[in-house]
Amino acid sequence: MMKSLKIGDLLARTPIVQGGMGVGISLSGLASAVANEGGVGVISSAGLGVIYRDYSPDYNIASIWGLREELRKAREKTRGIIGVNVMVAMSNFADMVKTAIQEKADIIFSGAGLPLNLPSFLTEDAKTKLAPIVSSARAAKVLCQKWFSEYKYIPDAIVVEGPKAGGHLGYKADEHYSLEAIVPQIVAEVRAFEAEHNCRIPVIAGGGIYTGEDIYRIMALGADGVQMGTRFVTTDECDADPAFKQSYIEAHEEDIEIIQSPVGMPGRAIRNSFLDRVKEGLKVPKACPFDCIKTCDVTHSPYCIMLALYNAFKGKLRNGYAFCGSNAWRAEKIQSVRELMTSLRTEYDSFAAKCEGFSLREKLFGAK
Repeated sequence: MMKSLKIGDLLARTPIVQGGMGVGISLSGLASAVANEGGVGVISSAGLGVIYRDYSPDYNIASIWGLREELRKAREKTRGIIGVNVMVAMSNFADMVKTAIQEKADIIFSGAGLPLNLPSFLTEDAKTKLAPIVSSARAAKVLCQKWFSEYKYIPDAIVVEGPKAGGHLGYKADEHYSLEAIVPQIVAEVRAFEAEHNCRIPVIAGGGIYTGEDIYRIMALGADGVQMGTRFVTTDECDADPAFKQSYIEAHEEDIEIIQSPVGMPGRAIRNSFLDRVKEGLKVPKACPFDCIKTCDVTHSPYCIMLALYNAFKGKLRNGYAFCGSNAWRAEKIQSVRELMTSLRTEYDSFAAKCEGFSLREKLFGAK
């Protein structure tokens, strides 16, 4: 039986964190559905200024309003755990963090760069937990030491993202960086920090986890929970347009590719006519309407990534594309979040029963 996931005083009955997916893919609809099933639902703060531009033409003002609205909507639908994903690379990083704290989000997940100053935004009465996203033991060590020395703050959880994750990737996709390789390293680093400071920091692993068996295997390596994004795209409650979800179902393995994003990082996406036109040089740079990502240089960008991802969210895939994890091609149907969570628990329990009495190596590589 799956263990629960404890993050400070928060208790998720199912140790599954739904990955934050922008632009618009994981908003209050998906996050609340996951929270209602005992997981941790996560609202992505990326691109809210475009989604809520009817409120204000000012991207930053609309983003703040949008995050408040999405958290309010989520709270109307669930009493479960609701988090917010805020990327360090976003130009409005500080505003999104402050808003999430003011609106009493349960937890902030932050990656796409090391969130070294994240604790500085906490107010005296804040109850929001902080969970950085890292991809190496060194990054975990640097961050833990920095937060403690600078702010006397210990991460409430640490998310480990491997190279099979969807969206922007911060590292190479080779075996030395595989999730199976980096999880034990990061767990060891975190456990050493725990022993030194008499604390508990759950480690949550994500990137390419698709089945209940995958969850079992990665937790056997020391993870306390998992982060899953791709599996939740093809659910009824996912906030994306049906055409976006259908692009996952229609994708073949060879359609999943690594692209060079305008923000200066590699990213994993589903190949389509838009990306083909980019490769052929048929897209041309335009003025930047949002200034949403710190590292994006419009003078060298063939397109605006914010508009491309927003168009995809709205189902206009001729003018955008879908980010995805490495296993997106395995999607076969649209189902409810409840059905998905139930199947994951069943798969986990079934594989756990098969593994009784086996060694760790057999559980990971040889148990049948």
